This record gives sequence, structure tokens and C-alpha cells, in this order.
Amino acid sequence: MSAIRLLVLGAVRQHGRAHGYQVRNDLEYWGAHEWSNAKPGSIYHALKQMAKQGVLLAHEVAPSTVGGPPRVEYEITERGEEEFLTLLREALTKYDQRTDVLSAALGLLVELERDEVVALLKERVRGIEEWRAAVVEHYVPEEGPGQYGHIGEIMNMWLHTADGGAEWTRGLIERIEGGAYTFAGEGEPFVGVLTEGQENPYATGETHPGDRG
Repeated sequence: MSAIRLLVLGAVRQHGRAHGYQVRNDLEYWGAHEWSNAKPGSIYHALKQMAKQGVLLAHEVAPSTVGGPPRVEYEITERGEEEFLTLLREALTKYDQRTDVLSAALGLLVELERDEVVALLKERVRGIEEWRAAVVEHYVPEEGPGQYGHIGEIMNMWLHTADGGAEWTRGLIERIEGGAYTFAGEGEPFVGVLTEGQENPYATGETHPGDRG
């Protein structure tokens, strides 16, 4: 799964309609340019590709004043909404997702209802436990990585990562069940996107011709 696809869909969806610079600004505000491939070029490319695929709808809203292409705003389509929810649910459920994909899902998990998020995260824990049980049928952690020479450190690392991931997920479930955060259908959500003109302290300062008007 591509983290950039989930991130871009999520940012557009939260705005209703957004131009490329707004999407990029949001993702930089979330720090996504540090922990994912959400760099300016990949963001604009993803917007254009998803518009071609019918996942986003592109609106030309204003001519450029500097001779470049007109400003384009994007809106998520019904097909895009279905894909967004599918990607989000998959990212929260699968235990072997890359860190950038899981991070993207965490930034968007309040778009789902609380009970569903808890159920998805519990499924993630079950997946980790099942994977661990299959591994220790052949690898005995108590004997240490030395049983396979230094190669055993690979399995040792993955087991520790899995155990840490399961522990963290259980803690998140506990916090959510305890009432943390505002989920879909519960009232005014936390605003995780920047309004038009709001200064972004994490902006890289680069612009894109299609975003100038």
C-alpha cells in the first residue's frame, strides 16, 4: 500500500475541496515529509494521477497570473471515498504494514467510528500474535539469536518489533476505549488541516506553478 495515496485522499477529504498547495501544506504540517514519501513532487503527481483515475475530481478555479497552468482544486469522488475507507481500514488492521502507512492511518483514524477503530486494532493485535506463534514454532527466543549465529539477530529484531507493536496497539485500544479523541459521529473533530492563508511553521518554502494564482 502507498502511504502517499492514503495521505492525499485524507487531506482532500478533510477540506472538501483543496488545491495542491493546501494538500502539501497539510502533509508538511503533519510531518509526513519526514516519515513518508510525501514530497512536493509525489504529492502533485498523486493528485493528477488520482484525478485521471476518477478517484478525485479536478476543478480549474482560477487562471494563473504568472503565465503557468490555472489553479486546480480537487474534490474526492464516491469512488475515492470508497478507496479512502478501504485503505484506512487495511492500514489499521494489517500487522505488517510499513511504518509510514501505519503513521498515515493514525493521522486519519478519527474519520472512522470509535467502535470500528477498536475492532480493527484488535484484529491487528491478533495478526501479530498469530505471526509470533508461527515463528516460535521454529525459533526459540529464550535460546537467543546465537542458535542461528549472527543471522538469528534478524529474527530477534522482528520478534522484539512485533512484541513492541502489540504492546503499543493494546495501549492505543485502551486509550480509545477510555474515551480519548473525537471520532466520526461524536461531534466536532480535532482540526488537523490548515485553513486557507494559515501559516505553516513546517513549510519547506517551495511552490508549484499550478498553485500560484
